[in-house]
Amino acid sequence: MLSVILGIVLTLALVWKGSQLLKAPSDKLLQAVTLCIVCASCSFPLGLPAVARLADSFIGAGAAKLLQNVFLLGTVYCLQCFFLFAISDRETGRVRARRELFPLGVTVLVITLAMLATPADERSHTYATANMQAPGVAVFYVAAGLYLVYSLAMALWWTLRYARMVGRPFATGLWLIAAALTAMVLAGSLREVLNVVRWLDGTVPAPVIVGAKLLLDLAIPLFVIGIIYPATVTRWATVRLWWQHRRMYRRLAPLWTALHQAFPEDSLNRRVPGGLRDALGVRKVHRRYYRRVIECRDGLVHLSPYLARAGAEDGAEPGAAPEPLSQLPPQVAALRLREALRAHAAGEPASTQAVPIALPSGDGLDDDVRQLTVLSDALQITAPDLHG
Repeated sequence: MLSVILGIVLTLALVWKGSQLLKAPSDKLLQAVTLCIVCASCSFPLGLPAVARLADSFIGAGAAKLLQNVFLLGTVYCLQCFFLFAISDRETGRVRARRELFPLGVTVLVITLAMLATPADERSHTYATANMQAPGVAVFYVAAGLYLVYSLAMALWWTLRYARMVGRPFATGLWLIAAALTAMVLAGSLREVLNVVRWLDGTVPAPVIVGAKLLLDLAIPLFVIGIIYPATVTRWATVRLWWQHRRMYRRLAPLWTALHQAFPEDSLNRRVPGGLRDALGVRKVHRRYYRRVIECRDGLVHLSPYLARAGAEDGAEPGAAPEPLSQLPPQVAALRLREALRAHAAGEPASTQAVPIALPSGDGLDDDVRQLTVLSDALQITAPDLHG
C-alpha cells in the first residue's frame, strides 16, 4: 500500500513540475527540483521485485540494484543543487554544483566497481539478506551510505537555513522537507552502523533493519509532499479565487442584464456572453468578472438621476438625496431601481441631482462587489423576469 501511495505521489509531482519546467526551462531552481523528482521516480520502480528481475534479465545480475542506488544518489545531489542555487547567485551556484559532482562521481564509480567485483550469485539480494562478508557487497553499501548521509546532511543544513528566510507557504514546505531529511539522515546513519557491524560479522536483529527501512520509506513521501506543498497551496488559492469570481459573476447577472438593456453603450465587449461559455470559460472568468463589475457600476452611474426621481416619487423630501443602498432594505432599493429603469425606458425626464446607490462600506473592490450582489439578488427576487 505504501509503495502505491509513493508511486502516485511521485507521478503527480513529476507531471506537475515537468509542466512548470516546460514553461520556464531556464529556471535553475525548477530544474533542480524537477531533476530531483525524475531521479526519485526512476529509482523507485527499480526497487520493486518484478521490475528488478526484468532489469537484471536484460542487463545483468545486480543491474537493478546498481541503477536504483545511482538514481538515489542523483536525487540527493539535485536536492543539494536546489539549495546551492537558492542561496547563491547564478554563477556561484553553478560553481558549487560542479564542485559537488566530484564526490558524487567518485561514489558512483566505487559502487559500480564494487558491484562488478561481487560474484553474480551475491548480487541478487535485498539489504536485509545481503552478505556483508563479501567485500564487494560491503563496499557497495558503505560507500553509497556514506555519500547519502553526507549529501542529506548538507541538504538538511541548507534547508533549515533557507526555511527561516522565506515566508509561507514556502517555509511550510521547507519544514516538511527538513523533517523528511532528518528522518533520512537518521535512517542512513543507522544503516551505516549496521553495515559496519555486519561487515565485522556481528549480528543485527531483523526488527532493527526493518525499522530503519520503514523510517526511510516514510520519509520519502513526506519529502515529495514538502516539495509540492507550496505549489499545491498556491494552486488551491487560485482555484478558490476562480470559483468565487465565477459565483459572483453569475450573481451579478440580473443587475447586469437590466443595466445592459438600458445602457448597451456601456458594454466593454459588444458581444453578449453566452451561458455555456460563461460556465466553461475557466481562463477568462477573471476578465469577465472584472468587466461585469465595471459595467454594473457604470450603468448605476448613468441611472443615478432616475434613481433620484424614483426616490422623490416614493415620498422623499424634494431636493434631498435619497438614502444609499446601505441604509435601505435591499427590496426597496431594487424596487427603486426597477422604477428608474422604467422611467429611463419611457423617456421620462430625469432629476438634475445624481444620487449614490450601492455604496461599498470600504475602499476595496470586494466591498463594492458585495453591495452590487446584494442589489442584484434583490432585483432577482423582485423582478424574476430579469435574468442573465
